[in-house]
Amino acid sequence: MNVHGTVAEGFEPVRDAFTRNFTALGERGAAVAMYRDGRKVVDLWGGTRDVDDTAGTEPWRRGTAQVVRSATKGVAAAVPLLLHRRGELDLDAPVGEYWPEFKAHGKERVLVRHVLNHRAGLPVLDRPLTPEDALDPLRGPAAVAAQSPVWEPGTDHGYHALTYGWLLDELVRRVSGGRGAGQWIADEIAGPLGLDLWVGLPAAEEAAGRAGRVGRLDEPEPSRSGSGPRLRPKRSVTEAYDNPDSLTRRAFAAITPFPDQNDPVYRAAALPAANGIATADGLARFYAALIGEVDGVTRGVRLFDPATMELARAEESAGPDRVLVVGTRFGLGYMLHGSASPFLGPGSFGHPGRGGSLGFADPEAGIALGYVTNGFRKTVTADPRAQALVRAVRASLGRSGSDVDRM
Repeated sequence: MNVHGTVAEGFEPVRDAFTRNFTALGERGAAVAMYRDGRKVVDLWGGTRDVDDTAGTEPWRRGTAQVVRSATKGVAAAVPLLLHRRGELDLDAPVGEYWPEFKAHGKERVLVRHVLNHRAGLPVLDRPLTPEDALDPLRGPAAVAAQSPVWEPGTDHGYHALTYGWLLDELVRRVSGGRGAGQWIADEIAGPLGLDLWVGLPAAEEAAGRAGRVGRLDEPEPSRSGSGPRLRPKRSVTEAYDNPDSLTRRAFAAITPFPDQNDPVYRAAALPAANGIATADGLARFYAALIGEVDGVTRGVRLFDPATMELARAEESAGPDRVLVVGTRFGLGYMLHGSASPFLGPGSFGHPGRGGSLGFADPEAGIALGYVTNGFRKTVTADPRAQALVRAVRASLGRSGSDVDRM
């Protein structure tokens, strides 16, 4: 397996782990990038740009981008937090103050912060959307506005797998005079920072073939030695995904059937919960800009000031998740380091994408990492390939990661 790119001295374990993902975990095509204190120290890629590596499939190149699924949520979360910093969005105001139609059916007490910390009580739709309706910028928000909460808003938390995107997008649209989250990201985040990252892939980028094709990967064979990653979920989790009436199953079925993620129409739409497209460098550079200045970027482009960064990673929700059926921790729009999704350490914040991708930052270590893949597995929050890279970063920095077991 040929792995391309470079690593700075001391981060060779990351290259080794990335290579093992291909040789031991069935990776088809992927890339990982990492910044430390604003300087790129890892830039690796390998495999094929399309998951179906039949004869003639092109190799993965430095600029290959992929759908990153829920890793999009971490990028989108920056928008309301930046609007809050500018004084345009009050995190403690009712959502209905900005979006009057939303107040219906007992949602008057849903606050803006409840959207970001997964406490709004709206993870499901009683009537799932068709793919056509889901991609329409008006119909998704309208469906959420017509939905009744499944728990008292603010009293509990559960992962809003798809509804998060419509909630956030409409809030941004109402505050920004009609500009949705995807356009906001393009104008004020990706553009100024020079990121290969889109929520709504432009026609020119689609025509240029920037994004590879994604798809399902078979699960790797378990290690005979028993030392490989633990891939078998808890029985309670399996039962939740198998039960069509569970909040778990219904949350992920809010769009039924789910669109073809390789369809140009899907990639051109803006779903801030699910269909961001990024290179590993675009995702890593985004997180690097959340916590500091980045090499080659004009001074002052840093996205989060210290106060906003602390808002993002201050614990808002913790404990048993009513949708994911495991213990999760959330700040405002970001997953926090914990047993369900281990990052680098207690101060880390970011977001995984279902089935593989990952982006996060650790301010104390000055680390920002982005990992993208074209092969999706059944994992939701802690894919073994991404976790192998995280462990390699810890090893490079001399960290044990044992704090996860205490959380």
